[in-house]
Amino acid sequence: MRSSTSIGANVVEAGAASSRKDFTNFFNHALKSANESKFWLALLKDSGKASKELCDKLLEETNQISNILASSILTLKGKK
Repeated sequence: MRSSTSIGANVVEAGAASSRKDFTNFFNHALKSANESKFWLALLKDSGKASKELCDKLLEETNQISNILASSILTLKGKK
């Protein structure tokens, strides 16, 4: 729960960033939280503590968020 809510919190914080570097840094933290969330969701799925269908849906959504964040970071760094 903590890592997944951290994604949104860091994106919101980026809106109040004092510089482009600071803005990019918040997006980097959000991406790291998304990657951590993927780990926990996979663990829940593999352990049988949550339904496979729900975990698969959440993993797909988290992958999409990760892709958006990664693409945004590359754009911010001028590498895309």
